Amino acid sequence: MKEKSQKNFLQPGQEEREESGRPRDEEMEAINRYTRREFAPQEIYAFTVVLCDNEVDRDLERFTTQTLEQLSHLFEGKTGIFDHHPGARQQTARIFRCWTEKVPGRITSAGEEYCRLMARAYLPRSQENQSMILALESGIHKEVSVGCAVAKNVCSICGADWRQEHCGHRKGEMYGDRLCVGILEEATDAYEWSFVAVPAQKSAGVVKQFVYTGVWENREQENGDKANQKRHTPGETEEDLHLSGEECLRLEKRISRLEEEAELGRQYRRDLQKSIRRLGGLVLPKLPGEQLEKLTEHLSLSELKSFEKAFLHSAGEKLPLQVQLAPQNREKDCGPTPYTI
Repeated sequence: MKEKSQKNFLQPGQEEREESGRPRDEEMEAINRYTRREFAPQEIYAFTVVLCDNEVDRDLERFTTQTLEQLSHLFEGKTGIFDHHPGARQQTARIFRCWTEKVPGRITSAGEEYCRLMARAYLPRSQENQSMILALESGIHKEVSVGCAVAKNVCSICGADWRQEHCGHRKGEMYGDRLCVGILEEATDAYEWSFVAVPAQKSAGVVKQFVYTGVWENREQENGDKANQKRHTPGETEEDLHLSGEECLRLEKRISRLEEEAELGRQYRRDLQKSIRRLGGLVLPKLPGEQLEKLTEHLSLSELKSFEKAFLHSAGEKLPLQVQLAPQNREKDCGPTPYTI
């Protein structure tokens, strides 16, 4: 049963000075799903926030529009905190509605239509929350960042899932006229959203107003139909997220060793690419060097090795090398000497 006490809430008449954050009547049903008693609009402060979008962020990653749509269902009911600190004392607001919207005429750096994840959040009007409300309205608390999980982090150059394999492309580097970034796909969970000083996404934050579109009921029905589509990692519990000091040390050593091995693999890949470009200049002199360079960027390691082997054989047939003082009939007896670099 919901409590009837109204201790610490503003007295009647004070809400007239706070109309900018008063939720609409049709929003109260959604808000009261998360409260222990029925609240009235004058007891609640509501605001609109841009959680994230599909633009490349400061971490050189971006969400897809489909991923944002998945997150719109996962973020409803999630709490807002500060600096991603999980303590209960950090809780300050809660999302009661979330949706995606496209901005007509705005194009991302990847050439896609700009899309952002929007949310409506609330907190109670109380003496304790007056400083928070003032910080929101004055723009002090504005920038936000999200904590969520995705199943894939895909290379924008070749489409490889970096969580399964390393394709050799590096975030932040240009390959031809394309910037390598990670594309975040298949949202699996949403943990929280935080007020931060410097967000990863430049456009994420509290916005000035919420424009009611008149489709609230339709959106509520849509959310209800898709409520069972939330995806969770099987077997994932809170205990799974905690490691002992010894486990952290072993994990750190393991990561360090993997990073060293990965760097050796990247160097081997670069050596193969360099070898293919040099051999290509001999075997295919009419092929522009930049096209051959682009070709090697999209090949897997096994494909690069196959190309190098084929180019070595072709180069050996085209430019056979003979050892000094070799018998004159060597080519007849043994065939052309393989060409090497």
